[in-house]
Amino acid sequence: MTTLHDLYTRNEFIDRHLGPREADIAVMLDSLGFDSLDALTDRVIPTSIKDTLGLELPEGLGEAEALSELKAIAARNQLFTSCIGQGYYATHTPTPILRNLLENPAWYTAYTPYQPEISQGRLEALLNFQTLIIDLTALPIANASLLDEATAAAEAMAFCRRLSKNKASQAFFASQHCHPQTLDVLRTRAEPLGIEVVIGDEQQLDDPGRYFGALLQYPASTGELFDYRALVERLHAAQALVVVAADLLALTLLTPPGEFGADVAIGSAQRFGVPLGFGGPHAAYFATREAFKRDMPGRLVGVSVDRHGQPALRLAMQTREQHIRREKATSNICTAQVLLANIASMYAVYHGPQGLTRIALRVHRLTAILAAGLRQLGLDVQQEYAFDTLTLASGARTRELHARARAASINLREINDDQIGLSLDETSTQSLVERLWAIFAEDQKTLPNFASLATATPDALPSELLRTSRFLEHPVFNRYHSETELMRYLRRLADRDLALDRSMIPLGSCTMKLNAASEMLPISWPEFSQLHPFAPSEQSQGYRQLTDELEAMLCAVTGYDAVSLQPNAGSQGEYAGLLAIRAYHRSRGEGQRDLCLIPASAHGTNPATASMAGMRVMVVACDAQGNVDIEDLRAKAEAHPDQLAALMITYPSTHGVFEEGIGEICRIIHEHGGQVYIDGANLNAMVGLCAPGRFGGDVSHLNLHKTFCIPHGGGGPGVGPVAVKSHLAPFLPGHAHLERQEGAVSAAPYGSASILPISWMYLKMMGGAGLTRASQLAILNANYIARRLEAHYPILYSGSHGLVAHECILDLRPLKDSSGISVDDVAKRLVDFGFHAPTMSFPVAGTLMIEPTESESKEELDRFCAAMIHIRQEIKAVEKGDLDPEDNPLKNAPHTAAELVGDWTHFYSREQAVYPVTSLVNNKYWPPVGRIDNAYGDRNLVCACPPMEAYED
Repeated sequence: MTTLHDLYTRNEFIDRHLGPREADIAVMLDSLGFDSLDALTDRVIPTSIKDTLGLELPEGLGEAEALSELKAIAARNQLFTSCIGQGYYATHTPTPILRNLLENPAWYTAYTPYQPEISQGRLEALLNFQTLIIDLTALPIANASLLDEATAAAEAMAFCRRLSKNKASQAFFASQHCHPQTLDVLRTRAEPLGIEVVIGDEQQLDDPGRYFGALLQYPASTGELFDYRALVERLHAAQALVVVAADLLALTLLTPPGEFGADVAIGSAQRFGVPLGFGGPHAAYFATREAFKRDMPGRLVGVSVDRHGQPALRLAMQTREQHIRREKATSNICTAQVLLANIASMYAVYHGPQGLTRIALRVHRLTAILAAGLRQLGLDVQQEYAFDTLTLASGARTRELHARARAASINLREINDDQIGLSLDETSTQSLVERLWAIFAEDQKTLPNFASLATATPDALPSELLRTSRFLEHPVFNRYHSETELMRYLRRLADRDLALDRSMIPLGSCTMKLNAASEMLPISWPEFSQLHPFAPSEQSQGYRQLTDELEAMLCAVTGYDAVSLQPNAGSQGEYAGLLAIRAYHRSRGEGQRDLCLIPASAHGTNPATASMAGMRVMVVACDAQGNVDIEDLRAKAEAHPDQLAALMITYPSTHGVFEEGIGEICRIIHEHGGQVYIDGANLNAMVGLCAPGRFGGDVSHLNLHKTFCIPHGGGGPGVGPVAVKSHLAPFLPGHAHLERQEGAVSAAPYGSASILPISWMYLKMMGGAGLTRASQLAILNANYIARRLEAHYPILYSGSHGLVAHECILDLRPLKDSSGISVDDVAKRLVDFGFHAPTMSFPVAGTLMIEPTESESKEELDRFCAAMIHIRQEIKAVEKGDLDPEDNPLKNAPHTAAELVGDWTHFYSREQAVYPVTSLVNNKYWPPVGRIDNAYGDRNLVCACPPMEAYED
């Protein structure tokens, strides 16, 4: 009976987040032979680690209460007009993009488009992004985004090292005119790789033959515009490659890097409609020459054809990725910034080439007028030419001018004691220019007249650097300029995709759970979205409270002692964790420890990350049950007691089980002087039940875009905080704007800060009891699926009690032998049922790994199981000869509407193809393309929008 107390105190959010109802839970438990969730999880969690939690979090808050508390925190942030620049600029996010893309679950709940047939919408948006970058940089190939400008520069440095013909050099030149945060990340990334980063004035570069590559900023961080053509020729003559960090908005007016010889262009797309967000998430870009495409980091969208010969998009050349190449990968990047790249691409679609040029001209004209007025006031403006940024010689007035600016609610850039920087942007106005004049004018001075200066002041762009080439001529950038047209275009693209707003996404290891609306709401609040990452600390007290509280909650959940929120991807969190281990060993005089043991089942980012951190990788065998072979581990640890640096292990294992020997595994590593890195990819099975920081882990990265509800966004954003025990805390990532200034791994001190409120809301609303129940239901849902499907497909791995953790692996290899039906055929056939496929062929080839999460209802689980069971019946029909071995619904899946209304020549009916179960009649997802030819796409790579005639043909 519901009491009055229950009516006042009940937190309904927990029930909203969790899928199964109480009656469903009882049925599901009964099918597994248990009478309670506690009994089930007591059997699943190994005895040796059950007492390692004691989760101390308060009771969860209701949605309204949590939002109210967060609003009070947000109010502590002060929104000044920031003229700081330094790679971050205020921008107007067009409202139709805000509402129909950023705030639309059809876009933000989608997964990485590894299943291209159900990802054509977001792939088209990404192809638009690549085309935008290719056109503006004048380089022939670009990727689908990187994490931020600083890490893109670091990727470019490693790229140049691999490809430069100057193989004798271990030095990389970086201009002193680059953004300071970029130089800091370069230093971090270079040191483990033995690269010497030389920072200097490129105008005085006298020995280009010393370097394998060079990084230049265009325009310079402090505003200068340099003509780099002669320098690029000198560097090329010395066999060095040239990277140019270029401002995309400026490239609408200035000669693009590809036209003056750059080998790589990198930078940020943030000012194309992506909010400041206290530093992120923002999409970086990377463009290069055609010859270098197989070495380019990040994902690449390409044009292929489907089985009907129609154009279709896919992620191209995936063999470059860390999942395949492991420690030989070109990068450890797993998460991109797809949602933000899509915002930037749609910003360009909405404004078009004329609109972008208009915005750039307006920003530049205001800058030129501002500079003229400052000179009229007697200020020493140090640039003759500039796009949007000025540097002033302020001398003894420096502190006074900063104080006057802040009194007027304006932030200027603090360059040093003698110089002040100021940048204008899309949001700048005549009023701002006049306010700035008032700040810089000495008392009693007459302010300049804006109107007269606007008439008399010439542009401040050098004629020899003016852009003459056209850009964005493809129809997609020249059609959708009314809100009606853009709204319909975004809807049309979303309808081509399959995201969590349509159905369960049962991907193993990816934890595609609910991204609740109340969690998402705060990221659009101006107090969080409009703050510059380098604003003075007194203006970001709300963010400081948010990050302090989030770090404390994550420590409580994991059993660790300290957390850094800076890494803006899981792969970056891995990297930061290994850097902490490396620095710890060195601080103890044990710098020779460089051996990293990694189980054979590990995610591909693990060995790639270890290699980037300067460690040697040694693979540890797994047994027939998928567990780490403890004797092999012991033998390798004993053989290398002085070189052992770390073990990287995923727990629960990548095979979906809680390994009984985890305590012994940790003890072996510690006894031989190593540190234990526990990959947090599968933390959703542990929260509230056991804590890695208490059963032997020294460091873990946590995927906030998995366990803690930040949405995947079609392949990013992600956040990968690193959590450590106290002895590693001094070696967490630093930043120029933090107490520890060394070791930055991201451009901004708190990485992708603007999406941290999502995880704060989730943790606050769930509370300790809600988080524990979520983990229990994740385990229940996985075991329920395994039990329902075990009669139809072998379950590859299970724990000692025949139970799995939060995910299960179906072994389809015997079916390939008996019927010729492959794991790909089953994955594509699931599209006809309206489902995204589970994870294919990882960690074992020929398998499907399923993770239902706690958010899926029993009805959705049953719908998925019914689809899988029906597919098994179709496979049996192939085995028995009732279906043709080649012309059957599985080999031809997925089936499109266009195919249905055409000439039907198959040996099975239309109804069997598209309505295999009756429930689809009223709720059918129609894939926009047939099965895509991957090999054709790699042989005939197109990574920009093809001409419209291609679609007409």
